[in-house]
Amino acid sequence: MFTSMEECIKFMYGLRAEIHKGEPFHAMNKILPELNNPHEKVPFIHIAGSNGKGSTVNYLREMLQQAGYKVGAFTSPHLERVNERITINGAEISDERFLALANHLFQIIEQIDGEYPSFFELMTLIAFMYFAEEQTDIALIEAGIGGRFDCTNVITPLCSIITTVSLDHTHILGNTHKEIAYQKAGIIKRNVPVVTAVTDKDALEVIQLEAEQKNAPLFIYGEDFFATDIRMLNNKQHFTYQLGNVKYNVALQMLGAHQIANASCALTAATILRSMGFTRFTDQRIQSALENAFWPGRFEQIGGQIILDGSHNPEGTQALIDTLIRQYPNQKYKFIYSVMSDKDYIGSISILDEAAHAIFFTELPIPRSAKAKELASHSKHPSVVVNENWKELVAKEMEKLQKDELLIVTGSIFFIAEVRKFLKAKERSL
Repeated sequence: MFTSMEECIKFMYGLRAEIHKGEPFHAMNKILPELNNPHEKVPFIHIAGSNGKGSTVNYLREMLQQAGYKVGAFTSPHLERVNERITINGAEISDERFLALANHLFQIIEQIDGEYPSFFELMTLIAFMYFAEEQTDIALIEAGIGGRFDCTNVITPLCSIITTVSLDHTHILGNTHKEIAYQKAGIIKRNVPVVTAVTDKDALEVIQLEAEQKNAPLFIYGEDFFATDIRMLNNKQHFTYQLGNVKYNVALQMLGAHQIANASCALTAATILRSMGFTRFTDQRIQSALENAFWPGRFEQIGGQIILDGSHNPEGTQALIDTLIRQYPNQKYKFIYSVMSDKDYIGSISILDEAAHAIFFTELPIPRSAKAKELASHSKHPSVVVNENWKELVAKEMEKLQKDELLIVTGSIFFIAEVRKFLKAKERSL
């Protein structure tokens, strides 16, 4: 029995997927019945995709909360504390509750056979237990990697969302958009509506085929629901959303065309829920929720000249560049980049090279982090700097910033989390 979060999380982190990952769903199907199947006691929305999952969850959570619903959300990764991954109405699960549920779960596992599943599977089980015990009106579940064989895919949701498909986690999911789309499309269930903002033709064909085979109504961004009249006003993105006769004028504080797509997916899911009996939604609450929605580490602006953005693959990096050019066309972009070694950093670096005034490579002191020198070796930019000490690098470049420059910290969300903590601590010390 664990008495501290530190001990508990250290134990769970030790259960790495590569060691403790068995057959897909084996652990979930073995353990869930012993917990009285908590995943069958709560209505869910299931979200998969290469990018945009967290933002889409956030938009939906805000809309449902403002409508007066008790909303669970399971997201990953976290920025500062594991507790962030499991929330109800935006409030993190407490240490005491997490420990109580974890210890109960570990006791069940020991009684069965003592074979522990991976960290992510344990987190998923704890989330299911928590949402069931708290009797949430609905819970938003973000898939881990892929979807088809992801441990979250034991649920049958009210609606499924596939945000985007890009070449991410290729060593697990496949090397083509078609192969990766096949994995994402695995969350589509028979007769359950599915919403997508996927634009790649090959990937979309795979999703359409899966939806057809499962008789799942499919709503495609740009074909069935639309965002038009897009404009900037008072540092917010404004657009008109339309699905059939449903129409909203929307304002977002989160910037970028990709955020308009994410918000549109969330709006479509909310419209579907409304037709299923979630009648507390009002147009005013929906519009207010979307305007106030914010997701840390996604084009997050700190001070006047620092931007944090967890763009961990080429699609995300391109979205970052597009947003920078749209918002700050006359500024010079100085990038600080660090990413995990399993990401397609070569593709991201080539995109950064095209837009950068200067580019700095660094690394986190953890085994999974790509080495700064390795990252720099793939850059063709004339102004490249390598500094393995990311704190020293960030502090130095902050001090040197000119009025016409932006410092953009990007790459892995793990890196963004560390820099964010560092910057917030600096703010508090002033």
